[in-house]
Amino acid sequence: MSSQDTDGEANERADRASEQRTDRATDQRADGVTDQRADQRPDRDTTGDAPRPQKDPDLPSAAVTEGADRAPHRAMFRAMGYDDDDLAAPMVGVANPAADVTPCNVHLDDVADAAVAGIEAAGGMPVEFGTITVSDAISMGTEGMKASLISREVIADSVELVAFAESLDALVTVAGCDKNLPGMMQAAIRTDLPTVFCYGGTILPGEFDGDDVTIQDVFEAVGAHAEGDLSRAELDELEHQACPGAGSCAGMYTANTMATVSEGLGLAPLGSATAPAVTEERLDVARRAGEAVLHCIETDHTPSDVLTRESFENAIALQVAVGGSTNAVLHLLALAAEAGVELEIGDFDEISRRTPHVANLRPGGTYVMADLHRQGGVPVVIRRLIQADLFHGDAQTVTGNTVREELARLDLPADEAVDESVVRPLDDPIHEEGAIVILDGSLAPDGAVLKVTGDDELYHQGPARVFEDEESAMAWVQDGNLQSGDTLIVRNEGPRGGPGMREMLGVTAAVVGQGHEDDVALLTDGRFSGATRGPMVGHVAPEAAADGPIAAVEDGDTVTVDVPNRRLDVGLSESEIQRRLADRERPDPDYETGVLAKYGRAFGSAAHGAVTDPGAKR
Repeated sequence: MSSQDTDGEANERADRASEQRTDRATDQRADGVTDQRADQRPDRDTTGDAPRPQKDPDLPSAAVTEGADRAPHRAMFRAMGYDDDDLAAPMVGVANPAADVTPCNVHLDDVADAAVAGIEAAGGMPVEFGTITVSDAISMGTEGMKASLISREVIADSVELVAFAESLDALVTVAGCDKNLPGMMQAAIRTDLPTVFCYGGTILPGEFDGDDVTIQDVFEAVGAHAEGDLSRAELDELEHQACPGAGSCAGMYTANTMATVSEGLGLAPLGSATAPAVTEERLDVARRAGEAVLHCIETDHTPSDVLTRESFENAIALQVAVGGSTNAVLHLLALAAEAGVELEIGDFDEISRRTPHVANLRPGGTYVMADLHRQGGVPVVIRRLIQADLFHGDAQTVTGNTVREELARLDLPADEAVDESVVRPLDDPIHEEGAIVILDGSLAPDGAVLKVTGDDELYHQGPARVFEDEESAMAWVQDGNLQSGDTLIVRNEGPRGGPGMREMLGVTAAVVGQGHEDDVALLTDGRFSGATRGPMVGHVAPEAAADGPIAAVEDGDTVTVDVPNRRLDVGLSESEIQRRLADRERPDPDYETGVLAKYGRAFGSAAHGAVTDPGAKR
């Protein structure tokens, strides 16, 4: 398998992404912005005495562009280079979280520019605006990771605010890093404007010692280095090779999982998720998204026309079939809550039990998102699921066509031509059941989430090693204290308790890197990265901050993880759990002011998606 078989121009573009954005900002300064915008647009006759074109009065943007009393508003638009034809066209917001804080987003100006070109070509008025992102990988293992889940909410809030304030008619939502994707989809649901979701694309894998590598390998190499199994020179070389350019982390980690899920939900066009970030195909996807949103406006096709119970069942079936991230459980619950669609955490287990795991993708498998793209992308998996009656083919998509209709329009390889080492047949799967398992029991009355990446008959029982935060757990592991059979408990890391529900990839990767992938479990009310593997149980609910049983566990208590029976238990009576909870000293909040305090107080339970929108809570 070659990891570098895209054209040289694409790789060069990735290397120059940051420089290009700087040049673009320079070009748009002061008096240059109007001329540049005019140069990019088709020739239009805006001179003479012809009456100004009129906008459809039913479009929301008519409130800011039509009538004599809106002359000041139009003057502001003209300052930015818009003309009469633009002002008469549908106003399409392009939400763009481009930033230099993560390779997932460093190239998104190129993607947004392509979407703008598509909107222009289809007769729309593109209005690009920015929103935030944070890098999950760079903040991983630090206090800054508490901002990750909060960023999902800030992105949704900011896009909703711009759409509301500026009376936008539609949206193209561009996304790169993990929380961009659900945040953009939440915004689409809240506004219920015609919207096309556009992913920024996956990074290509790096190469180390002749093998493809990803960021997952670097995190796990830290544990191997601590054990003395990898030299510092080897670790440095891997660090330099693992991430060769722009794009979201290469395996079926959170960003690629949510991109896959966006096709399953119907919010993104089929076939749009897998093209790598540094290819012309990715820019073609963005251009088509810009064109497609005008059709959505013409037909008044909005997210509420697409999102149903069946579309969420489709998304879950895809998630478990491809071995997707546990974070998709949290985000799909949040999206369903925003959309008013009934979805419970137990539904994931029910669908996972009947849906085989067929995609051999990292972290538990061998291949990466770019390899799935070479086999035809997400639609080849959907096609197989429909054939097995495991996917609702009559569900609506963003195009206004059903899934079946869209599949018929795609130029997909024949089913027998798909490489079975990448996507297995449903009658010969990697696992007979899907990769997501929902546990409950005395330690998680409201549920907990496990991603199966190895032994699907896992049964683990061992003594608890209790830590009040991620840092103390990481230090203990790195000091070489792990013993076979241990069960690490990391608490006070839930949505409210963290706040922000940090991911534990640093700790879990250190455990795996020290050779304990199968014989040490970790339980937390926080989250895991999509790159996590092994018996790691997250989203334990209720969380410690909500007086969940996880707050009652003490060192030495016997903890049982029983995957076949879907149980997560601690060897304590209910009365003893309640006694300990009543007697315990609750930690003071770490943050009394600022954004972490504000969103921390607003978060709901992980069992319902950890939403902050008051209208979405149930």
